[in-house]
Amino acid sequence: MSGSGNMAAGRPYLAIPGPSVVPDQVLQAMHRPSPNIYAGELVEMTAALIPGLRRVARTQHDAAIYIANGHGAWEAALQNTLQPGDRVLVPASGRFAIGWSEMAEALGIGAEILDFGPHAPWDMDRIAERLAADREHRIKAVLGVHVDTSSSIRNDVAALRRALDAAGHPALLLADCIASLGCERFEMDAWGVDVMVSASQKGLMVPPGLGFVFFNGRAAAARAALPRVSRYWDWAPRASPDEFYQYFGGTAPTHHLYGLHAALGMIHAEGIENVWARHAHLARAIWAACEAWGADGPLRMNVPDRRLRSNAVTALHIGSPLGTELRHWLERHLGLTLGIGLGMAPAGSSGWHGFFRIGHMGHVNGHMVMGLLGGIETGLEALNIPHGPGALEAAARALAGR
Repeated sequence: MSGSGNMAAGRPYLAIPGPSVVPDQVLQAMHRPSPNIYAGELVEMTAALIPGLRRVARTQHDAAIYIANGHGAWEAALQNTLQPGDRVLVPASGRFAIGWSEMAEALGIGAEILDFGPHAPWDMDRIAERLAADREHRIKAVLGVHVDTSSSIRNDVAALRRALDAAGHPALLLADCIASLGCERFEMDAWGVDVMVSASQKGLMVPPGLGFVFFNGRAAAARAALPRVSRYWDWAPRASPDEFYQYFGGTAPTHHLYGLHAALGMIHAEGIENVWARHAHLARAIWAACEAWGADGPLRMNVPDRRLRSNAVTALHIGSPLGTELRHWLERHLGLTLGIGLGMAPAGSSGWHGFFRIGHMGHVNGHMVMGLLGGIETGLEALNIPHGPGALEAAARALAGR
């Protein structure tokens, strides 16, 4: 690299699966003095955010906002629908489903995991068998992760509802859309989801700090039947506040709300169907490049079947220590940051260094994708990592619709 100058100068590109790139419009909306939290613009704007969130979630039901990340939204959903001694079924296709089950267990809720491994989606036959076998209906909820950010597998949430209905099972369906909301087609009401959780820092293009829980009448009835609900996590006053502070259980996350208002405006201006289509189109370009690189070298996509891949994140294996070496080289020399591998090998093990992920969610377009792919190819060349030819050409053809 001697004599080449500092190629990492300029605007850095954080191509990790969240936090995603924050649009300038969102940053500008947040760059303001603190507002009054008792009256005026902020109070009026917040009430208008709720219908906007519902439009993205494709629901006519309730929405609650928390000052929290996705883990906080997980806990809020559990606290409002279940109690210690209850049991949940968790079909798992990656680390985040396991994480949600661990949170349930920490709250005294028994979690039964159907683990399909980090390379396969849910096996609906096995899930249907388990639901049919639960004749006493001890399972009170099924926790399904739509897109597991660790494995990049996209699961069929609508099929999970069909399995529950076919078994005549009354369990609530809780869906984690933290990685998918605003990136992948998701239809809360049409798919029969009772509770959906998400967060601000991925497809919604806002810095981390806001968690969202959407819930329907069945879920509201479950909350009403609980003997007690945590004062802070209770979604009832947040969804139907008598006073402004109840939206947030206290002081509002003022600047995040301005950012969210700007981000929702961008999503609605583009149209959610167009947002989904853009993500799908860009994902096909990334897959085309990765498949070309993998034709002659160690790089492998975690999900071989395109129909099962997320349009928001791509998980890859390149062998240890090449994953870590590639990430470090790109960040140091090009200002490009890729995501670490997560949940694919034990942290601290040598195998952990063989994985990485590409985030392509939220505020991303064609030239950003081509730049990111060109950066990866540069790193492969610089580190003498074997790879197949024609990756950038394949991505360009995909973007061009050829």
